[in-house]
Amino acid sequence: MIRSSSVVITILSLTNALPQAWAVEACEENLQRSPLVAKPFRFPEAKHGKGELRYINGLPVVTLAGTPEEIGEQMRVLTRAAGPYLLTYPMSYLKTKEPSSSRPSWLTLIQLGKRMVENFPPDQRREYESAVQGTLLGRNVFLVGNTMFDLEKISQCATMIVEPRRSATGQMLFGRDLDIPSLGILHEFSLVIVYRPQGKHAFVSIGFPGMLGCITGMNDRGLTLAALEVMTTKDGSPSFDPQGTPYAMCFRRVLEECTTVDEAAKLLRSMKRTTCLNLAIGDPQTAAVFEITPKNLCVRFSENGLCLCTNHFRTPALATSTDCPRYRVLEKSQEMPLQTLRDVAEKMDAVSQGPLTIQTMIFEPASLRLHLAIGSCPSSKLPLKELDLAPLLGK
Repeated sequence: MIRSSSVVITILSLTNALPQAWAVEACEENLQRSPLVAKPFRFPEAKHGKGELRYINGLPVVTLAGTPEEIGEQMRVLTRAAGPYLLTYPMSYLKTKEPSSSRPSWLTLIQLGKRMVENFPPDQRREYESAVQGTLLGRNVFLVGNTMFDLEKISQCATMIVEPRRSATGQMLFGRDLDIPSLGILHEFSLVIVYRPQGKHAFVSIGFPGMLGCITGMNDRGLTLAALEVMTTKDGSPSFDPQGTPYAMCFRRVLEECTTVDEAAKLLRSMKRTTCLNLAIGDPQTAAVFEITPKNLCVRFSENGLCLCTNHFRTPALATSTDCPRYRVLEKSQEMPLQTLRDVAEKMDAVSQGPLTIQTMIFEPASLRLHLAIGSCPSSKLPLKELDLAPLLGK
């Protein structure tokens, strides 16, 4: 983990919008000089307004409640200790792009982010404005962190949803690996974020400090979702449409406004979308995968009570290739009549991506329960820690 005052200097240079070339050189130089500290990061426990950050069963949980302005302020204050480290991540990721000619410039990412902020849902726009007030999380870096992954595909994930009829518990089991390069940074900052927005469904997002959208989460009615990026489609869609709403913010709206798979499909079809990806989704009874492009949304339902997903489209209208070794591993679950929670955990481990796997989890939507492993890679090798979400979601 990078821990150094030089990192803070780098961040200040970026957030104060000094010349782009100088900022890039300073970031690279300071990252190289920064010493490594073995002690893992721990979020400070605290309260602020209606919000609170505390550890429950060893898991960091931040609860945010109220108006968009209140939620943005609570996120900023309660998670600010992570800021100096996390803000190096976008630049560190850009350094990994080979060849270097394929790297979007920092200035390009800022310009695209500013263009996309106009497409934020209104409440999330208000939350964003509150979150960046008077903080080291400068507007440019904070904005890039919430928009760059619509342009830069970076994750290789897997999900396995077991409908009640195939579950040994009689309830849906929703397994998920989040596979994304940690770069020695990200794996330490996974955070359970409980949102209780005024006038909307409460929901939990398994994400990171400063993340406004949702790529993995469940709401107070048990509607559960996970995003999985896709590289290719045959429907002629652009790989990126800057006129769309960042996909994580689209999915947050789903959790805030919907209670069923059908409602979610209707809402997503009404929104302008930026890129290609799968959305594994389930309410307490029904599971599906939404195969999403800027032009189309196709629904793929479960087969024999199991709904499996990796990083390819599989519907005839969109699929360019369905060959995926990890998908074949998941398909072997069809040989078992019933799946236990342990079976799902073992399958998530079997398809993990080693050092890329930074979060592993299983949701139980009917009982609003989460089993989560975070902290080191691969997270699928760690014990799953149980978290009862019902009281946190106000149920």
